[in-house]
Amino acid sequence: QVQLVESGGGLVQAGGSLRLSCAASGISFRFGAMSWHRQAPGKQRELVALITSSGPTRYADSVKGRFTISRDNANNTLHLQMNSLKPDDTAVYYCNAAITTIQNYWGQGTQVTVSS
Repeated sequence: QVQLVESGGGLVQAGGSLRLSCAASGISFRFGAMSWHRQAPGKQRELVALITSSGPTRYADSVKGRFTISRDNANNTLHLQMNSLKPDDTAVYYCNAAITTIQNYWGQGTQVTVSS
């Protein structure tokens, strides 16, 4: 059974930091492109950061220089370090695993709220 379980969300003041984690099971984690997405109320889900199976990363322009995505293949865990948080970062954050074009999985999401 495939499971992606996010944790680490919460309420933080603007300028603060949070570290999200995504624990994966039931998938060949090290072979997948892993990513974080977010969805704010009334908006479409958007890609925040991606890390390929070999390590290269990509970030949305809005988070470059503030967020860092990383992966721990030994422990099947994905992280997102979020610094200098802004109210516009408020959203539900989702973990995604893209193992193949068919094997594409989502977590249940974790709420991040940044107060001004």
